[in-house]
Amino acid sequence: MKTSIKFLSAAALAASFSIPAFAAPETFTVDNTHTFPRFSYNHLGFSTQLSRFNKTTGKVVFDREAKTGSVDIVIDMKSVDTGFNLFDEHIQGADYLDTARYPTATFKSTRVSFDGDKPATIEGNLTIKGVTKPVVLTVTSFQAKPHPMLKKDAIGANAYTIVKRSDFNAGKNAPAVSDEVRIDIALEAVKE
Repeated sequence: MKTSIKFLSAAALAASFSIPAFAAPETFTVDNTHTFPRFSYNHLGFSTQLSRFNKTTGKVVFDREAKTGSVDIVIDMKSVDTGFNLFDEHIQGADYLDTARYPTATFKSTRVSFDGDKPATIEGNLTIKGVTKPVVLTVTSFQAKPHPMLKKDAIGANAYTIVKRSDFNAGKNAPAVSDEVRIDIALEAVKE
């Protein structure tokens, strides 16, 4: 009987070493020097204009083993950069971004879907001018690896979605200036 108990104990101990450890979710802080949401729209049928926001903060949680994640982003709408100071001020007015009343926009994920080891789509709620709408971000690239300069784990991604300005009470001059706006985000984040 003692031999059986010793054998079972040894077998249980050996089995515990052979079970792979599950990675815990890791939290990454957005690198605001390499994270820029951009937006593009058709201007009067002449061209597609491209502008960006210069200040973004947030957190990303990523669990490679469980294939789960979450994204929580805050965009400083007053940091809009069209390349022309006068237009930056104009677009911050009440007819468009209304940054006096709504200085930030947010994106909070509700679901991340994976294709293999990488996120493929991120569903979530986008809030602009106090209006919240569900959107789906399509991830076009994703990388998780040690940062060569910071010597910490990091992630990077590119993703996009398409929204209508009018859905967020910012539809002035549509359709001459397209109601449809493509939002692209280039994101890098470093492990806490």
